[in-house]
Amino acid sequence: MKDQAEKLRQKMLGSEEHIGRSIAVVSGKGGVGKSNFTTNFATLLAKAGKKVIILDMDIGMGNVHILVGKSVKYSLKDYLDGQVALDDATFKTEEGVSYISGGSGMSSLMDWSPAVFERLINAFESLQKEYDFVFFDMGAGVVEWSLDLLTSIEEIIVISTAEPTSLMDAYSMMKFIHLKDPQKEFYLLCNRAFTADEGLETTQRLKTVMVKFLEKDVHILGSLPEDPVVRQAVRQQTLFTTSYPDAPISKTMGKLVQQFLTAATEMKEVHASSQSSKFLSKLKNIFSRGRG
Repeated sequence: MKDQAEKLRQKMLGSEEHIGRSIAVVSGKGGVGKSNFTTNFATLLAKAGKKVIILDMDIGMGNVHILVGKSVKYSLKDYLDGQVALDDATFKTEEGVSYISGGSGMSSLMDWSPAVFERLINAFESLQKEYDFVFFDMGAGVVEWSLDLLTSIEEIIVISTAEPTSLMDAYSMMKFIHLKDPQKEFYLLCNRAFTADEGLETTQRLKTVMVKFLEKDVHILGSLPEDPVVRQAVRQQTLFTTSYPDAPISKTMGKLVQQFLTAATEMKEVHASSQSSKFLSKLKNIFSRGRG
């Protein structure tokens, strides 16, 4: 297994091909609109000309396909089990966003066999070469296997609301990840803010706490307003950015995407092409520890 991992590592280090960014979207608790944010954010990136894919990692409870009004025949689990090819488990929305459902029955990363793990690595390598952005829509909270995966992913968007419990859970989530990987980049977003000031205050509070207690600076992505069209879109199984493009939340999301793309261009110039090898090599190291 170590020889296989080394071959893959050398392959990635020697690659000069296009490398997409891996981004996880997390929340400390459920019900904060994480998956809704991910699907709509990814959709606007696709409309801006970017190739985007979402991996629904809320194992057994994934809902990305429900939000976009689609059903899935195969999942990531089917691919990892060797039942189907990666393309067969990949589906696309009408807006051009690709997505892979997590399926049910997936267990700890450390329980996966070398063959399954190799398929996982091959999948991630393939996706990072094909797409500009690979989003991991993680389940709420954190367990051992998801924490290990999160430490491998380049950047993390943390979704919170202004509620004190949501703020505490978001901080706890970042703390767990930071203690395992102090170099991790965090981006904060306040969802369902009643005012712009509330959104700014929420993200600034989280930023201040991270600096005070963990000496970790984080980035503020912004906030999204409370908007009734979100609930309407969910009931209709459509995306609010598509069905209600003129709604306040859709316009705000558009601004966030443009800011994100500007920052993405700057980061690409700084980090060049080393990100894919970092992402994959971290995953291989985690698996090696689990098998040792």
